[in-house]
Order: sequence, then C-alpha cells, then structure tokens
Amino acid sequence: MAVSIRCFFMAITLLAFAPLSLCHKGYGGGGGSSLYPQYYEKSCPRALEIVRFEVAKAVAKEARMAASLLRLAFHDCFVQGCDASILLDSGNGITSEKNSNPNRKSARGFNVIDDIKAALEKECPHTVSCADIMQLAARDSTHLSGGPFWEVPLGRKDSRSASLSGSNNNIPAPNNTFQTILTKFKRQGLDLVDLVALSGSHTIGNSRCTSFRQRLYNQSGNSKPDSTLDQYYAAQLRNRCPRSGGDQNLFFLDFVSPKKFDNSYFKLLLANKGLLNSDQVLTTKSEASLQLVKAYAENNELFLQHFASSMIKMANISPLTGSKGEIRKNCRKINS
Repeated sequence: MAVSIRCFFMAITLLAFAPLSLCHKGYGGGGGSSLYPQYYEKSCPRALEIVRFEVAKAVAKEARMAASLLRLAFHDCFVQGCDASILLDSGNGITSEKNSNPNRKSARGFNVIDDIKAALEKECPHTVSCADIMQLAARDSTHLSGGPFWEVPLGRKDSRSASLSGSNNNIPAPNNTFQTILTKFKRQGLDLVDLVALSGSHTIGNSRCTSFRQRLYNQSGNSKPDSTLDQYYAAQLRNRCPRSGGDQNLFFLDFVSPKKFDNSYFKLLLANKGLLNSDQVLTTKSEASLQLVKAYAENNELFLQHFASSMIKMANISPLTGSKGEIRKNCRKINS
C-alpha cells in the first residue's frame, strides 16, 4: 500500500523530476532478496517480542533512546552495509567505528543492544544476529514514538570487520552541502525521496551545539546567523550555544514535538527553523526536495508511509547472508 501511494504521489507532483528513481519495489536490492520478515519464526519464535520488550523498557526509562537506536541503524548501514559493524569495539585487529567523527561522543544506545542480545541469547542461543537486532530496534523505536510500523526483512549476518575510514567518509555530516549529502545517499543506492523522508527521523532526538554553531555566528564571531535560519530562533539558540564552550549542550532537532514521530520537523523547515544545515538545505538547494518537504508538511500520513518504505530500502544495503559473516555471541566483538 505504501509503495503504491508513494509512486502515485511522485508521479503526480514531481513529474518534472522523472529521471529520479522514486518508487521502491519489494524489499529493495543490494542482495536483500534472501531476507524475509518470518526468518526467525521457527528458530526463535519470540525474537521480535523480546526485542520490542527491551526497546520499550529502554525508551520508557529515557525517551531520547528512541532516536539514539534509530540513529545507530543509519550509521551502521552507511558503512559496509547493514552488518552491525558499528557495534564492534577496538581489538583483535579491529579499529572501532565508534571512534569516528560522526560517532565519537555522539553515538549511543550500545548498552540497549547488549541487553537485547543477552535476552535473545538466553531464549535462543546463537540464533539472532546483531545486525537484525539493530533493524528491529530502529523499527520499534520509531513505532513506540508514534511513527509507522513496518515488517523488517530479516536474516542478516554480522560482519567480522569495521571501517573507521568508511564511517568518517560515508555518513552525511551536519555541515555537508546538499549535493554532498545526496551523493552519499546515492552511493548506498538511495535516492532523493529516501534522503528527504529519512531526514524526517530528526522529528525526534537531539543535536549538540558543536553540530550547528557555525550557523549562529559568522567568521568574525559576530552574532549574525546563517541567512536561512530564522533570526528569532537563532537568538534563542545562542543563549545556550555560545561562540565558545558548551559544545555538548543538547538541543531538540524538532522543538515542537521532540518526543513524537510526526511531520512537525518539515513544518519547521518551511519556517526556516531547521536546526542543522543538513536539515535546512532540503528547502534551499533543490526544488525537488523542497516540494517533498512541503508535501510531508501537509500530509503526515504520506511522510510516515514514505519513511517506512525508505527504512526497508536502507535496511537492505549490502546485507551479509548465507555463509557470509557470522552471528556474534557478543555484539561488541567477533566470535573467537
């Protein structure tokens, strides 16, 4: 249903941008055809129930954790594919992706993944991969926050390697240009619709002062904000994000409904109140992306449908299946 509505919408409203690949089919490419939602139906019947229970417990304890778990899935899939490489600690010849610029002092939720893995190992030892746990946790975090529910194709294996350079180079950064961000998405087989829809994950979660400070002050240090940033909003941000210091101070990415997964993020973009440069460029650098932002701002259901479709597509980036990879006993290290 989501795919048909998505294709209909894009055909009607973005006909001028026909060269773009806008419609998703099935569970995507990248070798994802061997993945299917019922993968653990016989080997671990309660797997999905256990993941959801642990995620719900973590989110009830700290609402911010929903965004953290969702972000982990993004940062994993953009490096070597959706293989849980981001979970590996350094050691045994591995340099952890946790030390990369996008993840250092920022990526979190690893303890929740550990708790889920421990519960699953108790229920059905050496059966459910860490890579699948991450995708299920991202789905459940989204749904528990009021977002869409989708069936997650399962059957991934875990990698035996990590890529610090891949993490530094492939994950979109807050200060990247629109074209750079789009290029990084296209490298993963994702298109403009995926870029805008998946950016909507910023409807929940926080960002650090150091990630957007450059938008609040010009090079000489004066209190003159980026011209694409609402000046009243910028003044409010400067109260807790000074020219120096306060790097780790947290700000809601969507201050209207920061704990609810909805389309208010897109409404804020249209009001020039996108916190990150990578958010606001969706309205200023591409007519096609601007039209998508407007469509999502006007129609929450459309956004939720496109988001779910794009999450399925992203989750199928270069999965390890069959004899490739392994099922880690501990998500933080490869099996000995």
